[in-house]
Amino acid sequence: MHCALYEAGRCRSCQWLEKPYSHQVSDKQARLQQLLAAMPVAEWCPPVTGAQQGFRNKAKMVVSGSVERPVFGMVARDGEPVDLADCPLYPASFAPVFAVLRPFIARAGLTPYNVARRRGELKFLLLTESTQGGMMLRFVLRSTTKLAQLRAALPWLQQQLPQLQVISANIQPVHMAILEGEEEIALTSRQALEENFNQVPLWIRPQSFFQTNPQVAAVLYATARRWVAALPVSSMWDLFCGVGGFGLHCATPEMQLTGIEISAEAIACARQSAQQLGLEKVSFAALDSTRFATSRDAVPQLVLVNPPRRGIGAALCDYLSRMAPAYILYSSCNPDSMAQDIARLADYRISRVQLFDMFPHTAHFEVLTLLTRQGGTA
Repeated sequence: MHCALYEAGRCRSCQWLEKPYSHQVSDKQARLQQLLAAMPVAEWCPPVTGAQQGFRNKAKMVVSGSVERPVFGMVARDGEPVDLADCPLYPASFAPVFAVLRPFIARAGLTPYNVARRRGELKFLLLTESTQGGMMLRFVLRSTTKLAQLRAALPWLQQQLPQLQVISANIQPVHMAILEGEEEIALTSRQALEENFNQVPLWIRPQSFFQTNPQVAAVLYATARRWVAALPVSSMWDLFCGVGGFGLHCATPEMQLTGIEISAEAIACARQSAQQLGLEKVSFAALDSTRFATSRDAVPQLVLVNPPRRGIGAALCDYLSRMAPAYILYSSCNPDSMAQDIARLADYRISRVQLFDMFPHTAHFEVLTLLTRQGGTA
């Protein structure tokens, strides 16, 4: 992938850009094998790859510059703004949106926030695109001071960009590099963006997590569904479930499924999907996944976990070891913490592992691992 910003030394987010892509994938596979070297793996599935550019469905842009000439991207270490609107990781559909947003910022009087001076209102623009063609735009503001002006200017923006189906303002008053605050103010009647992977309806709300590489994510969910379908299970937990992607893919009309996620926004999305699918034995709750699990006196036959980078941790590993579900399906964006967790689950063997290259040109990747209780079959 050619990137002028990388060559100019202005952006080095893609640390592996100079490495041939085939070498990137083989190096990631070698790293995963190294992490699991002490744990016998019954089956290594081949790595899953996708597009090398234009694959991101989300842009997180720092807004700098002036109200007349805003810059979307990031701020370099020397304090200079770096324009990332032409980043080759973004699909071609993003450029026309950024082009219209520049004059809109002046129309709405949204002065970019100046970190050094602690002045201005507009901190970030967060743009998300669905594979269905719709988009969600979030304005991250320092306060509600310019909210009335933003609302007044919005009809012009919607006329120019009808693909913006969900628009909101997030209020982040803290003078720190924090992407968003707790308060989200809807600016459109529609508050969730429709997505669909493998004929499973999914919804994205402003404050709910969603995978940034939809092509590879769809394969990841489909793989989990295929692996679970081959297991003799009729009950499962989906812990750290987000908007329910894994659980909804694995659920059948007969499957008893409980999905747990701390984000109420994500749970609202998951419930909406379950209702659309007519799944009557599926329930979702906005709770802490570890606290939910460790307070239960029994476990289902399968526990699926998709934790943040820190992993599931010692407390949940100890609980699962004691309660002994027949299978654990572990999806991880951090193979280091996953390997630590699996080492704690001494009574389980690794039946199957597969790498999903969700983040080309970086050292990061996603992994799906099926663990089977010793003495069980997979």
